[in-house]
This record gives sequence, structure tokens and C-alpha cells, in this order.
Amino acid sequence: MPCELDRETMIIHITTKIAWESARDEGFYRGDTLESEGFIHCSRIDQVLGVANDRFPGQEGLVLLCIDEARVGAEVRDEDCYATGEAFPHIYGPLNRDAVVWVVAFPPRADGTFTLPVALAGGSYAT
Repeated sequence: MPCELDRETMIIHITTKIAWESARDEGFYRGDTLESEGFIHCSRIDQVLGVANDRFPGQEGLVLLCIDEARVGAEVRDEDCYATGEAFPHIYGPLNRDAVVWVVAFPPRADGTFTLPVALAGGSYAT
């Protein structure tokens, strides 16, 4: 069913389906960088493909966590960590499960690159 979440309020985190399913039972998702870097990496919808193709080429079993930034309990900061001139959203604490409004399968193409799932490219989001 479509929801009112739009491109301006949605942030996206790439993870494995296994990691997300494990975190759902706890009620919080910590990702693989909260402990090591102090935050969970996220992207805006227009940034996610660059991140996926750079950091996850050919990786199977991925999902996109579509997050309503307004529902995130921890602090969210837009930061340019790599001095690229582009700010990415970072979540400084565990991600509460109820902030994730949609989980979308994110398989690579045969050549290992990613494209935005049709459901996200169209701008109508389901919960």
C-alpha cells in the first residue's frame, strides 16, 4: 500500500537481508559500522546507486532499508566524510525498527552493477 514518504524525508541504508532479519528481533539495527565508526551510513535516494556500485559490486542478498528520517530516534547528521562536497546522512546510534517503513530487495544485475528498483524509481512507496 502506498505511503506518504517522499524523496526529501527518506534515507536509505544498504545491508544484507540476513543482517536486517537478525536486527528485527531485537527492535534495533546497529549495522556493521556503528561500533567501528560511531554511526550507520545512509544515502539519499539519488546517492544510493553510487554507493552500491562503489562498495557492493556483485554482492547478492542485499536489501535497501527505506527509512523515514523523522521517525529515527537517534541523531541523524548530514556529513561529508570524504571531502567530496557531497553530504550523506549518518545515524548516530541504533536504528529503531519502526523508522524503517519499507524493505526492498536489491539484487545486482548480471554484470554486478545495481539499478534502482522500479518501485523506488517511480516515487510511490509501499509500507
